Amino acid sequence: MLDQLFNLVKEFGQQTVVDNPDVPNAHNNDVLADATKTIGSGFQNMMAGGGFGSILDLFKGDGQSGGLSGLMKNPIVSMMVGYFSNKLVNKYKMAPAAANNVSGSLIPNVLHSLISNTKSTDPKNDAFDFNDLIGSLTGGHVATSESQSNGFNFQGLLNQISGGGNASGGGGGFDIGDIISKVTQGAQQNQQQQAASGGGLMDMIKGLFQ
Repeated sequence: MLDQLFNLVKEFGQQTVVDNPDVPNAHNNDVLADATKTIGSGFQNMMAGGGFGSILDLFKGDGQSGGLSGLMKNPIVSMMVGYFSNKLVNKYKMAPAAANNVSGSLIPNVLHSLISNTKSTDPKNDAFDFNDLIGSLTGGHVATSESQSNGFNFQGLLNQISGGGNASGGGGGFDIGDIISKVTQGAQQNQQQQAASGGGLMDMIKGLFQ
């Protein structure tokens, strides 16, 4: 799923980053990689901190009230936009106004497309799968297939709550508290392994340029 996210960043980053004179051409690839990491690490950190329920709310709502402007009101999105803007200023020495414009356009557009494609039933969007997103950000420490021992279908959960279902458990046959706990532990284990190995999401992202 990381490659789908990266491809969305490249798609929306063509005009926002590559064709933008405020971003030096020598930094284009690094900026796109940092944008991808901002989103991936943002989700991963939320999961590790017990915030999977907030991610579900983000995917369920997708800024439907007000489109992209509504999406910007979500604290996860505003956090990512602010983080990436600061990165552009501090790492790439961009002017704050230009950095805010890049971040405020790129991050919400990528997230809107990621969420829309993941919720879509159109076969052309089959590559966007919530199970794959959870699996990649937890390093496989969370079973995302019902055919696996203690596995759970996260795409099915997303489809249910997006269709107006209740994610609190009970009638849906699952305990959302238990699911959040599993995702939290899985994300924490993945982060610990990445720290121990010296690798991480950025290494994986940079490998996508090759």
